[in-house]
Amino acid sequence: MSTTLVDALAARFGAEALKVAQPRGEITLELTPEIWLSAATALRDEFGFDTFIDLCGVDYLGYGNDEWDGVEANWHGFGRGAEGYGPGRFNWGEEPSHQVSTPAGIAPDRRETRRFAVVMQLLSIRDNKRVAARCFAPDDGLPMVPSVTGVWRGADWYEREAFDLYGVIFDGHPDLRRILTDYGFIGHPFRKDFPLIGNVEVHYDAERKRVVYAPVTSVVPRVGVARVIRDDSRFDTAEEEIEHRILDRETRR
Repeated sequence: MSTTLVDALAARFGAEALKVAQPRGEITLELTPEIWLSAATALRDEFGFDTFIDLCGVDYLGYGNDEWDGVEANWHGFGRGAEGYGPGRFNWGEEPSHQVSTPAGIAPDRRETRRFAVVMQLLSIRDNKRVAARCFAPDDGLPMVPSVTGVWRGADWYEREAFDLYGVIFDGHPDLRRILTDYGFIGHPFRKDFPLIGNVEVHYDAERKRVVYAPVTSVVPRVGVARVIRDDSRFDTAEEEIEHRILDRETRR
């Protein structure tokens, strides 16, 4: 990390917009939609970040919610957020939720503001430096940020991907349409409230002689993450058994 670059970025965009992850020294700029496009231009022309590397969408729904609150490990371990409807465990129309230590047991995942964001990675080949820029969409119902395709042509398909998977609208994009899912796809599959079973089933109807869409009937919700045990009590039990064996052996002597 270059302290000179950090100081220059802080002077140009304000110290409050700058975040440096230590000890890695990764630099991230927090930018508003109003200055997203002008900041992108400044990063290219004033700071030498001439190479666009990546752009992606982020869904912060449920960010910071403790899925493990009130869950204790035992001899058999535990499932991931067993009392809540985490990713892969809710149907279409249901809402993702997490377990909480209240009489209700579970609470819906919520984020009051700034649910959707766009993160961009830039490189300066001349100076061998990198920077990340993040912009939160102000409206969760219709997330929209300006397109940077006029600054970096390479952002074209990346913005289309973020639109397809997260539903982020890029104002000023020359051809904003889906790029990975098909033309009749419903919803945005990387949103955290999108069920892993999907919204519709697709099959070929021999009588109609065409592909038809129908409500999901043959797929059940599933857990798509590996079983995780944060605190395996079997290790403590094994240590206690070893201690008892040693103590019993010494007693017999």
